[in-house]
Amino acid sequence: MTPAVIDDTTLYAVLAPFAAAVVAPFLTRWLKHNAAWPLALVPALIFLHFVGFIGPVSQGETFVAAKAWAPSYGVNFSVYVDGLSTLFGLLISGIGTFIILYAGGYLKGHPQQGRFFSFLFLFMGAMLGLVLGNNLISLFIFWELTSITSFLLIGFDHLRAASRRAAIQALVVTGGGGLALLAGFILIISATGEIEMSELLASQDIIKNSGLYLPIFLLVLGGAFTKSAQFPFHFWLPNAMEAPTPVSAYLHSATMVKAGVYLLMRMHPLLGDTVLWTTVLPLFGGITLLVGTILAVRQTDLKLMLAYTTVASLGLLVMLTGTSYEKALEGAVLYLLAHSLFKGALFMVAGTIDHEAGTRDVTKLGGLRTLMPITFAAACLASLSMAGLPPFIGFIAKEILYYGTSDISALGQLGIIVTLVAVVGNALMLVIAAAVAIKPFLGAAVETPKHAHEGPVLLIAGPVVLSVTGVILALFAHMTGVLFIGPTLSSLLGEFTQIDLHLIPTKFNAPVILSFITVGLGILLFTQLDRMRSMIASALEAIGWGPDKGFDQAVSGIVSMATAVTGLLQTGKMQTYMLLTFVFTALAVLLPGYLTGSFPALPKLPEYRFYEWGILLIAVLGLIAVLIAKTRLTAIVSLGVQGFAVALIFMMFGAPDLSFTQFMVETLSVVILALVMTRLNLSPRDHRSLASSVVTGVVAVAVGLGLMLTLLAITQQPFDSRLSEFFTEFSRSIAHGRNIVNVILVDFRGFDTLGEIAVVVLAGLCVLALIRIKTRTPDDTADKTSAAQAENQTAEVR
Repeated sequence: MTPAVIDDTTLYAVLAPFAAAVVAPFLTRWLKHNAAWPLALVPALIFLHFVGFIGPVSQGETFVAAKAWAPSYGVNFSVYVDGLSTLFGLLISGIGTFIILYAGGYLKGHPQQGRFFSFLFLFMGAMLGLVLGNNLISLFIFWELTSITSFLLIGFDHLRAASRRAAIQALVVTGGGGLALLAGFILIISATGEIEMSELLASQDIIKNSGLYLPIFLLVLGGAFTKSAQFPFHFWLPNAMEAPTPVSAYLHSATMVKAGVYLLMRMHPLLGDTVLWTTVLPLFGGITLLVGTILAVRQTDLKLMLAYTTVASLGLLVMLTGTSYEKALEGAVLYLLAHSLFKGALFMVAGTIDHEAGTRDVTKLGGLRTLMPITFAAACLASLSMAGLPPFIGFIAKEILYYGTSDISALGQLGIIVTLVAVVGNALMLVIAAAVAIKPFLGAAVETPKHAHEGPVLLIAGPVVLSVTGVILALFAHMTGVLFIGPTLSSLLGEFTQIDLHLIPTKFNAPVILSFITVGLGILLFTQLDRMRSMIASALEAIGWGPDKGFDQAVSGIVSMATAVTGLLQTGKMQTYMLLTFVFTALAVLLPGYLTGSFPALPKLPEYRFYEWGILLIAVLGLIAVLIAKTRLTAIVSLGVQGFAVALIFMMFGAPDLSFTQFMVETLSVVILALVMTRLNLSPRDHRSLASSVVTGVVAVAVGLGLMLTLLAITQQPFDSRLSEFFTEFSRSIAHGRNIVNVILVDFRGFDTLGEIAVVVLAGLCVLALIRIKTRTPDDTADKTSAAQAENQTAEVR
């Protein structure tokens, strides 16, 4: 179905958070933490805007809107609204509303709260632009903007070394993946000729049938895997917990880490359902799921426990997306929705506990149910959804994903492996869900660093609403499937699809059995939580090395290499800098021709007249004089001969103005340089070794040869006279000048001429500075030292 063109309201919805980012610091200065209430209206209104798309999108309609951004490059600021982007838009704006409120209460009294609000809105706008992006280049810009804004948020507490390290780590990993994604997008544009996502989705097999499918696949995966923390890039996400809890809650529920999953889902119609896709994604997704849950069990910090389960959940989503099976994809979409709700709620619960009790360590918490009853209720609801128990949306997601993975007739052996990995991963996530809900709240009361009490409404509104929403969506499962899951699944499959969801399974089948096994295994493992934590910690300590440590080693290696290269190249000697400049100039002009074998043919030697031979002879004699000159002054004067020879050549070819200019420039250059050389205390000539002279001679010949071949290649091309005709036609009528060369220099290329004058002035100032430097002799220094000592002695006597 061809997308319908809509007005620019959705474009303004993407830009609204950026406007709020400008206003937020000023509003916070006036209203303090209560500024969260009016600021939360921005994402709330964006949410209502996307609510308006639910009906049409559920009927299979899609929409586009665009504004020209860089039209000469085909880059538009355009949006594409379908089921997938609508779901993400609702999550980003809806959860973002409560994150803004939560940030108001969590950072109450913080001197930089306004700056924090501003960063959050920038982050929100970047994510909205990403998930709605239709143009590949504008999508990439927002993609990288999420990395930059997350860097600012993770490193918000920049006085702490751990925050700075985590921010840099996240930026390096996700930014590097972003560069790979850019390369992938460029290859897509090259292979298809399309730059708009809506046009690509209209011809789904165009990339699969392209010879560039493999590099495109690998580059897109590089961007998605780094952003969504897939193994072995999973280490940056738990370290990002150095950010304030509102950032963690938003990052893990609806924004940055979901960007990679969004990209894989968006690209599924274009890249999915191939042998490569159904092999690589389930493999890395399954490994990430197991690694994330195992590392989560080891932790005692509430935020780290939740962070590692986010890594695991992202692995589960990638694994399911990699199967390219409709039911598994349906489970992925359901789990995406469920995870956003319960993980956002649980992170805010963890932050509230830390804020009100003074610690997040589960071994130092207990009995908070009576002191924080509302927070406890929200934690229970969200944890039950995370554990996959009824009547929560997490339960339906688990049932559907098991239905998809256990269909052996469709997936074969892959289904068996994926199902086993999913069962183990979900059981371990049930362990963490139980630990988060039970350990801090049940049992005997434990004395905490702060006297625990229920948080204010700004802190509890988000957890309560998100956890209750998980129940409501499950109770109205059919409507959830029609309005949200079906349209999103249609985007993944590339065709309109309708589904029918039910909270209670209609029959006792394999998914129900697997669900019972998961719950039973999870309860059994929870009873052994402390033992498992000790065993995993011992195993990791025995292994020692990990990707996190490897990142530090890689950064250290890069810094060491950069230091060595800098020491090699930045010697402080002009001779070295000039040599390197000309070496790379020679490579730039010679290497492309050598690699392509496209050197121009040498022209036939024309029949010169006797005076033309004379001019060439003058140029050659001048060159020889430069080479054999015994002093620098002689070399400079001899070099002027070359300029005079060139001026004569200009005159012979009918350019007297240019010839006169060349004569003047060469005369002034020789005179000025000669005067300068007489004022500088330099050695008579350059005393270099024979080896150094040979090297510089070879480089000089290479540069000269390269420039000669370049000019020959240019002159052998058909002459395009349009620019000459333009200057001839308009020099008199527009610039009011008869001398075309002068008009070009002064009018048409006036800024170039101004730049050249600035360079000459700067060079003159440098020459003046050199002349003013007086070289001190040892005698002069001794005399000045004696005079200073005598003056000091006289002052002491006085």
